[in-house]
Amino acid sequence: MRIAVFQTAAMALLPDALTLLREAHPGLRVEITQAEPETALPALSARDFDLVVAEEYPGNPNPKPAEIEQEELFRDEMRLASPGGEDLAAAAGLPWVMEPAGTASRHWAMTLCRSAGFEPDVRFESSDLLLQSRLVEEGHAAAFLPDLVWAGRTPSVALRPLPADVNSRWIFTAVRRGGGDHPAVRACRRALDRAVAALDREPGRLPTP
Repeated sequence: MRIAVFQTAAMALLPDALTLLREAHPGLRVEITQAEPETALPALSARDFDLVVAEEYPGNPNPKPAEIEQEELFRDEMRLASPGGEDLAAAAGLPWVMEPAGTASRHWAMTLCRSAGFEPDVRFESSDLLLQSRLVEEGHAAAFLPDLVWAGRTPSVALRPLPADVNSRWIFTAVRRGGGDHPAVRACRRALDRAVAALDREPGRLPTP
């Protein structure tokens, strides 16, 4: 079973999901690749993966090829992280760290800033959200960070809510059409669902089912 998953979902969900799979299906071989949705979903269509854990941002829907089936996993709230606890208007004058241009996250973040009336000064680019959080901690930048980053631990930066209509990304699993009935796919999806449910019992900010 070949699975592609992006960074924050991999860190928060995979350890528990793999433990559950090992206990319930010891004969199932699982291979994991960390990959962003922009590359993982086309690779799924090309049969490089059997299941992809991906994300979708408000106002920036992913292409939905006819050969791909999606199943929602959970909603993950996004928040403004800033060195001094600034709100979005006050953060307009700060340096920013965002994911690279061309990613869904970057498009969503730029649109949100422009809707708030400013062009963000993006001085740092990284898909590594742990690096982004460290830059905020050290006072170098503001960022938009998902609650999933803090699963199991207390947030280390000041967080502010975002407008309700644009404040959540959707996490989903994707398989090739007809693949959802495969026993290995069903087992992996069950394990991921249970890993998400387990997050509700951990401290820190959590995704919303």
